[in-house]
Amino acid sequence: MASRISSYWNLHKLSILLVLASLLFYTSFAYDLVRTDFIKLIGLYFALFFLCYKLIQFEKWNFNFLLVSGILFRLIFLMVEPNLSQDFYRFIWDGELVLSGINPYLQTPDAIMANGEILLSNAQELHNGMGSLSARHFSNYPPLNQLLFAISAFLGGKSIMGSLIVMRSIIILADLGIYYFGKKLLRLLNRSPHLIFWYFLNPLIIIELTGNLHFEGVMLFFFILGLCFLSANKWMFAAIAFACSISVKLIPLMFLPLFVTYFGFMKSIKFYVALGITILLFLLPFYSIDFLNNYTNTIGLWFSNFEFNAGLYNIIKQIAVKFDAKPWELIKTYGKLVPYIMIGFVLLLIFLRNNKKLSVLISSMLWVLALYYFLSPTVHPWYIIFLAGLTVFTEYRFPLAWSLAIILSYSAYENPEFKENLGFLLIEYLIVFGFMVYEIYKLKGQKLLIRKN
Repeated sequence: MASRISSYWNLHKLSILLVLASLLFYTSFAYDLVRTDFIKLIGLYFALFFLCYKLIQFEKWNFNFLLVSGILFRLIFLMVEPNLSQDFYRFIWDGELVLSGINPYLQTPDAIMANGEILLSNAQELHNGMGSLSARHFSNYPPLNQLLFAISAFLGGKSIMGSLIVMRSIIILADLGIYYFGKKLLRLLNRSPHLIFWYFLNPLIIIELTGNLHFEGVMLFFFILGLCFLSANKWMFAAIAFACSISVKLIPLMFLPLFVTYFGFMKSIKFYVALGITILLFLLPFYSIDFLNNYTNTIGLWFSNFEFNAGLYNIIKQIAVKFDAKPWELIKTYGKLVPYIMIGFVLLLIFLRNNKKLSVLISSMLWVLALYYFLSPTVHPWYIIFLAGLTVFTEYRFPLAWSLAIILSYSAYENPEFKENLGFLLIEYLIVFGFMVYEIYKLKGQKLLIRKN
């Protein structure tokens, strides 16, 4: 036994030291970091990204080693409150409402607290913690996400920390599911299965999902499960999986028109019907006359009222302001135009690309999502997790560069007024667009070379 341990140490000494260093950095990130300390934040993050790169480089065929490493990194965060996001307070609040038989889409937290008749566990702490922006708006989290919040609140036993542990356990299990089904999908697409570690060990994924408790990973799990069902020609199961993904986060709705060319017209109708029925079943417990109006109005705010870490919108705004445009009017007009641009782009992909092949379909999804985030006035770091997950199944890697550069957006929290540093945003988007243009020309050149040969 001792000789086996000694032999393993000799073979993997450097990689084990890299894992130990990563564990120390993640511990510092989880327990000894405030988000206003931007220098420490980016220092830890860039170091973790470098260690991730070296681990994959040294051990990319040692799947068990990298899998265990990724699990250990996540367990560091298990019993600590998120330090980069306060959204978890709203998650627990919504979960407590559902457990109490109250529809979270019908009353704002401010209205409930003002009423004073409804007593939730830790109500005052949750209300204060979620912040004024969240507290004055209706919930914008889809029904399956609400169910997960309720499960977390129930199993958490009226304890905030207990609920956090349950939520983290759900998110870690989703990441393990992504690892398992992601490997299968990579093999089916004739791609190296080790690429899944660019998701599983990515510091953005670990910090924003397990650390900050965002549910993009649960959405991505159901989506990759759906892609696996598609590859096995099980369209009914795929429809249910995609419906679950949409019922956690709405983002996959953008991809639905692409299935027309993948399935053909008649089969796509059956697919949409199965998907629609599943979504309706999730919606049914929350449906009321006011539900649709409250929910759509809340979602609409993200397109026309808020801005953070914007790419193309920031360029347009800077130009428009020079011509005396009013920013608060510009964002409303811009928010109305973005859906039409996205619809036009999706239609182009439907008619110009051969989406009957699963690899091409996934690539089309990647470009739809990338354009959406390039145009969006609000791009929080955890938003691009879906993009970083999709990219491992394609030949493009610019979303991984974005998963590194997007940490620069946290510079806004260094300022007491949360004012963004346009210099850091410029660096972020120069990295992303520069890498993307490089990849497009590189892949175009490779395809031309293949044709000539």
